[in-house]
Amino acid sequence: METSKIRNIAIIAHVDHGKTTLVDAMLKQAGTYRDNETIVERVMDSMDLERERGITIMAKNASVRYGDYKINIVDTPGHADFGGEVERVLKMVDGVMLLVDAAEGCLPQTRFVLRKALEARLPAIAVVNKIDRHDARPEEVVNEIYELFLDLDATDEQIDFPILYAVSRDGIAKKKLEDESTNLRPLFDQIIESIPAPQALRDDSLQLLVANVDYNEYVGRLAIGRIFSGEIAKNQEILIAGHDGDLQKTRVKELYVFEGLNRESADSASVGEIVALAGVEGINIGETITSPDNPKPLPAIAVDEPTIAMIFSVNNSPFAGTEGQFVTSRQIKERLDREVLGNVAIRVEETPSPDQFKVSGRGELQLAILIEMMRRENYELQVSKPEVITRRVNGELQEPIEQVVVDCPEEFIGVVTEAMGRRKGQMTKMVNHGTGRVRMEFETPSRGLIGFRGEFLTETKGTGLLNTLFLRFDKWMGEMKGRGTGSLVADRMGESTTYALFNLQERGSLFVRPNTRVYEGMIIGENARAVDLDVNAIKEKKLTNMRASGSDEAMRLVPVKDLSLEEALEFISDDELVETTPKSIRLRKRVLKSNERPKKES
Repeated sequence: METSKIRNIAIIAHVDHGKTTLVDAMLKQAGTYRDNETIVERVMDSMDLERERGITIMAKNASVRYGDYKINIVDTPGHADFGGEVERVLKMVDGVMLLVDAAEGCLPQTRFVLRKALEARLPAIAVVNKIDRHDARPEEVVNEIYELFLDLDATDEQIDFPILYAVSRDGIAKKKLEDESTNLRPLFDQIIESIPAPQALRDDSLQLLVANVDYNEYVGRLAIGRIFSGEIAKNQEILIAGHDGDLQKTRVKELYVFEGLNRESADSASVGEIVALAGVEGINIGETITSPDNPKPLPAIAVDEPTIAMIFSVNNSPFAGTEGQFVTSRQIKERLDREVLGNVAIRVEETPSPDQFKVSGRGELQLAILIEMMRRENYELQVSKPEVITRRVNGELQEPIEQVVVDCPEEFIGVVTEAMGRRKGQMTKMVNHGTGRVRMEFETPSRGLIGFRGEFLTETKGTGLLNTLFLRFDKWMGEMKGRGTGSLVADRMGESTTYALFNLQERGSLFVRPNTRVYEGMIIGENARAVDLDVNAIKEKKLTNMRASGSDEAMRLVPVKDLSLEEALEFISDDELVETTPKSIRLRKRVLKSNERPKKES
């Protein structure tokens, strides 16, 4: 393929603004599928978790043919917690397509991803998507996009970006709102016109930057990256330039290029192509593949620092090892090390205890997804409450501050402002579009947001939208009040009974159903008061042969509160842990025996 006919583009947007759906339409209209092929919706979201949650977690690439041009498309996550994926993807492309919802406008993650693209000096095409929504306001959203570009100090060339309007679900794009269109042809034409063809950085050496690592059971480890200079061929001898300056010679066993959604074997590839190589064991993301006779490594991919840390430890509850297959510290350590190889935004550190590991990431969601993936792979482990990573600068303690954007109906302004105030949040902006909903922006310490999402949804009766984005490190804001309620803790092992739970439900909300196995120290509910309460959840009704009227009436239990993994992580306090196994999520006290636990001051 000649270099002038290649275009490399990343699609960036906030969560749920329609990136993956647009890629579906592009693949369909470019003739990627055979006539008789079954077409899966959101085909780029190939992980089970992505399909269940409707979000993109891992960046993935595909390519489409348009006329005699080849367009390599990379679909990126829209959530700031997966920002590490975005940072490395932007190294592989020559331009970005910014997708913005015609009703919601520019949200924090739009800002985060666009900032990264503008810093990399990439040209952009703006696409206002979902113009068929009843509350769409495309003209206002275009103004918001211009404001965002100015706000992020875009250069004059970058601000002169083309704008298209689209309905990605129907596969329609147009230059002007009043234009008639039935397909994505205007979008394809715009990509070829606005996104530059790749240019070789130098002509005296091979330079291929590895931006992703994959695994194939037939050929082993695959390095996916883009060729910046030179050519690469099958069976060619290459040199891997590592992060710490060490050089390692090897041979390319297999070479693949992307065609549609598949990888196809190729004999050679040149500048601008995105390729996958087999035979490169031990290669990591951000390393360069170069020529052995004239090695010229590229600078490594820079990634923002993590802001949240958790302790992952071996499950040592009385039910340990009964549901999972991988339970030892060695197995957990191997799995975490494997995660670090493919995920540049996660760090794993050893702790003084051999069965505990400190795992740091961008946010609660990123770490919760990692735990959920491990659960599905049959791992058992315990995790602590997420805590923020602090640092000292010139003797002053600093903590991460986040920008919080809240979109909610007008009647909840008071409750939301009060809740943010309790978490040391300061309002910086408030916009009312006159549609009955308000958008407020706050600057809040990251630790104030741990456990806030659940409370926020309750306070706004499920109608509020909450988005967060890391801003900067700033001075420590002082102590913050924790959870206002205590826990109901089981005081013995056995199976919970309807009779016991019926008598306990007036104390607070329960997390367990009748006939659930419990153990001493396991949290079975939330106490309405601020103290922990040890309760007997396995008490049975004393049966006698004396009858009284009304004694045999059916006991009706209030529906239990089923906690998801994220809700469990948000709920626990410092002296509690979440025990996760392939079948269950349990909450427990760090110290199981009640006589050894320090009592909470009421």
